[in-house]
Amino acid sequence: MYPEEQFEIEESYPEPEPKISFIGRFLHLIRELFETVIPAILIAILINLFLAQATRVYGQSMEPNLHTDQRLVVEKLSYNPYFRQYLGFSGPERGDVVVVSIASQHGELLIKRVIGMPGDMVQIHDGQVFVNGQTLVEPYLRENTIGSFGPITIPPLQIFVLGDNRNFSNDSRSFGTVLLRNVVGRAWFSYWPFDQIGFVR
Repeated sequence: MYPEEQFEIEESYPEPEPKISFIGRFLHLIRELFETVIPAILIAILINLFLAQATRVYGQSMEPNLHTDQRLVVEKLSYNPYFRQYLGFSGPERGDVVVVSIASQHGELLIKRVIGMPGDMVQIHDGQVFVNGQTLVEPYLRENTIGSFGPITIPPLQIFVLGDNRNFSNDSRSFGTVLLRNVVGRAWFSYWPFDQIGFVR
């Protein structure tokens, strides 16, 4: 028989994790901020400035096609003058529903429909809108356009806009033509309420 061998068993304990100081945590938080939060904010700002933004319809001037409190996505890319120049976008066209900033009304944003383009002659009489002497076909209207207006020739780089609810609309008949640079974008898509989801026409 051999004498029993004695073995010393060393117990192993996990090394304690180094304590992170308050300054270390603060620096880690700052790093996370610069890596994730700030880029996300910058991307959101760029999208809002150049691509699209959300807006809300106020009032009844675009009835029956748009209703108060309806939420829309406004597409900006095709109306941006830099993108129009280099990518060949056409900008606003007759019949487009657009969001415009009205300088004479403290930059208020209004949703209207483009009726007259630069160089067009616009006139209203006998319940109809006439562009360059021709009756404008407007299937989006519920009622005739009452009253008389014009004739007026649209200056260069400006457009003439009207609401679809002509009898209850503050539009170019009152505040005049709108500079193209004051066209924020095209009302593109309705996303709220759910029963009105779809492209704006």
